Amino acid sequence: MRRRPSGSTTEEEDEILNPDVVPIKETEDKEERLRKQSANLDPNDRRKVGRATTGQNPAWKHSTSKKVMPSEQEMEELRLSKDITRDATRETHTPRRRSQMRNPWSCSWLTTGTLLTALALVLCMLHSFTTRQLDPKGADMSWMASAFVRFPDFDTEHTRFATKYSLHLYREMGIDDEDPKVKGVPVLFIPGNAGSYKQVRSLASEAANYWNNNIRPNSQAVQDGKMALDFFTVDFNEDLTAFHGQTLLDQAEYLNDAVAYILSLYHNPQKSARDSSLPDPSSVMLIGHSMGGVAARTMLTMPNYQANSVNTIITLSAPHARPPVSFDAQIVKTYQTINDYWRKAHSTQWGSDNPLWHVTLISIAGGGLDTIVPSDYSSLASLVPQTHGFTVYTSTIPDVWLGMDHLSITWCDQFRKAVIRSLYDVMDANRATQTKPRGRRMRSFKKWFLTGLEDVAEKSLPHKEPKTLLTLEDNSNAIISQGERLVLHELGRSGKRKAHLLPIPPQGSPEGRKFTLLSDQHLDYPGDNGNLEVLFCSVFPLQVGHSATLFSMNMDLSGDSSGSTRLACKNVASDTIRLPASNSHSKYPFDKAAPFSYLQYDLEDLVEHQFVAIVDKASDHVPGWLIAEFHAGSESMVQSSVGIKRMLASDLKFRLPAKRPLLMDIKLPNLESGLFAYKLNLGKQACGEAEKFTPLVRQYISEVHESKFFVNVKHVEISLHGVAPYMPPPLKGQSQGNGLSFQLWTDPTCNSAVEITLSLDLLGSFGKLWMRYRTLFAALPLLVVALALRKQFQTYDESGIFMSFSEGLNESLRRSIAVLILSLSFASVYLANVSQAGLSEESSWPGYKHGNGTESVVDFTKNELLTGSPDPFFWFLLPIFGVISVGLCVAINYTALTITHLITWAYSKTRAAPPRNEDGRRTPAAFAVTSTRQRAVTTGVLLVLVSTVIPYQFAFLVLCIVQIATCVRALRVAKETNSEANYNFYNYAHSVLILMLWILPINMPVLVVWVRNIAVHWLTPFSSHHNILSIMPYILLVETLSTGRMIPRVQTRMRYMTHVMLFLLAVDAALYSVSYAYLLHQVVNIFCAWLVLIHLSTSSFSFHRLGRLLDDSVEPDGQHIKKRP
Repeated sequence: MRRRPSGSTTEEEDEILNPDVVPIKETEDKEERLRKQSANLDPNDRRKVGRATTGQNPAWKHSTSKKVMPSEQEMEELRLSKDITRDATRETHTPRRRSQMRNPWSCSWLTTGTLLTALALVLCMLHSFTTRQLDPKGADMSWMASAFVRFPDFDTEHTRFATKYSLHLYREMGIDDEDPKVKGVPVLFIPGNAGSYKQVRSLASEAANYWNNNIRPNSQAVQDGKMALDFFTVDFNEDLTAFHGQTLLDQAEYLNDAVAYILSLYHNPQKSARDSSLPDPSSVMLIGHSMGGVAARTMLTMPNYQANSVNTIITLSAPHARPPVSFDAQIVKTYQTINDYWRKAHSTQWGSDNPLWHVTLISIAGGGLDTIVPSDYSSLASLVPQTHGFTVYTSTIPDVWLGMDHLSITWCDQFRKAVIRSLYDVMDANRATQTKPRGRRMRSFKKWFLTGLEDVAEKSLPHKEPKTLLTLEDNSNAIISQGERLVLHELGRSGKRKAHLLPIPPQGSPEGRKFTLLSDQHLDYPGDNGNLEVLFCSVFPLQVGHSATLFSMNMDLSGDSSGSTRLACKNVASDTIRLPASNSHSKYPFDKAAPFSYLQYDLEDLVEHQFVAIVDKASDHVPGWLIAEFHAGSESMVQSSVGIKRMLASDLKFRLPAKRPLLMDIKLPNLESGLFAYKLNLGKQACGEAEKFTPLVRQYISEVHESKFFVNVKHVEISLHGVAPYMPPPLKGQSQGNGLSFQLWTDPTCNSAVEITLSLDLLGSFGKLWMRYRTLFAALPLLVVALALRKQFQTYDESGIFMSFSEGLNESLRRSIAVLILSLSFASVYLANVSQAGLSEESSWPGYKHGNGTESVVDFTKNELLTGSPDPFFWFLLPIFGVISVGLCVAINYTALTITHLITWAYSKTRAAPPRNEDGRRTPAAFAVTSTRQRAVTTGVLLVLVSTVIPYQFAFLVLCIVQIATCVRALRVAKETNSEANYNFYNYAHSVLILMLWILPINMPVLVVWVRNIAVHWLTPFSSHHNILSIMPYILLVETLSTGRMIPRVQTRMRYMTHVMLFLLAVDAALYSVSYAYLLHQVVNIFCAWLVLIHLSTSSFSFHRLGRLLDDSVEPDGQHIKKRP
């Protein structure tokens, strides 16, 4: 059997389905015309048509008066006829307008202009993203000689994932060889999304070499609990955890099993070569890369987590704050569960009630070079208090000072050295936990990962005891006058050791004075034989002969003089802040040059001391310099309240006076958005070759500890990870508004003023939108698709013409799209104001969640809607994204049109032309009709597969392919017949295809996860993706369209239901496209169910009442006409 693509099978059925649109002619003319059109039918079909044209249906004989619908049996007989087409002539539109409405390539001037504008915006964004505001690359390659020991006995008796995942122990050839026995402190490396277990090599190799070359020869370090690190790693078969919540939970469960197994190895003498006098380990340190860091945090929330088996977690480029993509419902819910658990734990009043009290979490981000995961997502501000963890960027870490991409953070040589040294610093094998207490661990991590210039940086000076006795000759040592600056132009000029004393100002100075010291020389520890040592001293009236018993170091600079002064001093080398060297030859902060040594103390830190002693220990002339001074805090501070609006109008300029301190601090608290980039220009000092160092700039923000250093500064590009879209607020509530800040070191001996200009880089800022809004560009175009579909259905229900998607886009672009986007822009301003003010009204908006176990005043979901910005200034982003979305829709539409037309053309070249009727017109190659039973069986089999074997995302991909085939056949029929009814069906099928294509990216990630599991022979189904209700409406709709059935017009008030559903889809695409993109599949699923119901309303098995509701017509006098029974 064959069926017409319009959904009707005879001309009479079209008349019946739309009785009030086209007047029915006299019965005699109609019967004659039907006999002519059915000439090519076989006898059986002709008899059915003949029965349909006899006097069985009174509605046809009285079409000029009352219209009476035929019975369902008669309608079914009409549907079984074959290939009878007609042109549904509409009197409400001119032929030219009808041709334009059905033209799939229609494109108005407004649409063309919008497309070109969108193309320009996208190209500008990509150009900015790839060529502007780029951090320099300077990561050194790491080398290793790796070997891995696998543990085959870690089998299904220990974990149910033994056949999918595996555990390995790293061994460095030449140091460990392939010794399978554990011998040190356990560390577990967790690879990330699609990561390999071999990524542990660089860290583990550095750990082995550092132990062998530095720790093992140091007997004191061994006594202090320093041992080799046993680096374990897990092979996840490169699972895609970023896209799939169940995979993340599976990995966390396996990791807990692995930790339990690793700890058991140290209890087994046959598998452990560890010193038996040491306690067996009770915890494992974790290092997680990317999603491995999230899996590490997930472990602590799992039922099989062994309490206190993890107390130290370091994550590398891990998206803690929010999931990288929200296409999977379970990954979003898993994130919410994990983050709520950590927030609730840290909100408890007593530490004994906090299961995470002993856990330290350090999140390290790569910065702007990471184009895989936005580094904003690495922030812990909304999860962990500063007493238990912090976020830091690699450009902040001393001796690293560079940004890293998503992969280089695992192998960068400079960075791995810092990580391994920090692990050895927090290690204490004399304790069962294998680490120091949490407070000491936090101090160690701050020392290794922070610059030392932060407010949270801790100084060791107040906690030290005097260990050095400094004896000075009264006449041979210079004492600088109070308030003067000490400047050493070179070292060793006197030919012997000499101390320079700076008197410390008295406490209570109203200016809040600070001490700063900068030198290009290394500052010696006690006992070192370098050129320079800095001591903080107090007068100590020690009796002769007692120095050896009270001080470990005795520095006597008095010679044979009897008149001498003795000072009890503390060495401050441990508080030295290393800064990148900046001279006329410097290019990058990570250049291979000896760093500067810098000291900075508030006056309150020096309350126990009277002098700063700077000891020049060089016996010969040595090139080098030193600048030290006390200065008032007000002299070094410049603060401006200029905001982004002012920056748009004009540049921000500062003039630093000639007489200024060594360090200038510039604070711009209102410039806190990470969406803007800037340019900083420094005027040249009139110093010439006498300049000891060129300007050195530190750009920083405090909340996430992001610092960037710029050397030999003239012109630099400034970008930051400040306030970012969709980020939850910090645990403490409202941000303190630290904003963008600069620290500027210049040579104060030049006595030259400096001009500073900060300007907004608009083109450089435009590229920042790509990393923050990538998901939005994949989901927001559904707003445009929904409104275009709404216009199509509106016109179809009113006139019977289903316009093309292109024409629907042209029409909706003139009004509905623009109105909705502008309305949403105003809504974003309101949401931003609510977010800033912390008003209770935010609870009335969608997406608000009550009671997450944290502080009641903090709503961690308030930035999840629309553009996700808490700043109302960014209202203009929605119109920009709206224009881009329209352009993307136009591009996808014409791409789909091109593909279907090409396939249709190729198909027509390979197939014979269909036969022609008696009047010379071609009979269309119609859609094959299968029986209801066959269709039910096919649909049932597919649903059974979805519920048991395949995820519904795979079924959705198959449906997209089927829909493409339906569009190709519909286009071929429409071209061959040039029938308006057939063009109606083709336009309808194509619009459904466009809608499904925009849903496809939401389903693809989970489908890829399933395919990868099949590749590793892991056939356990994901329960979360076998819900047949999530795909059944799609299946029924696509199956219905594959038979060529055109959707009937809805002419009652129920047609507004279609409009409401599409409007809600458009609003949902705008509100939740980034935070809850998976919802879009479900909303479209509901809309497809509604379309299926409309289709069923005219079928033989439809609900009687539903059919009457949808097909009921109204006479001009307002009386309803009922169907005949």
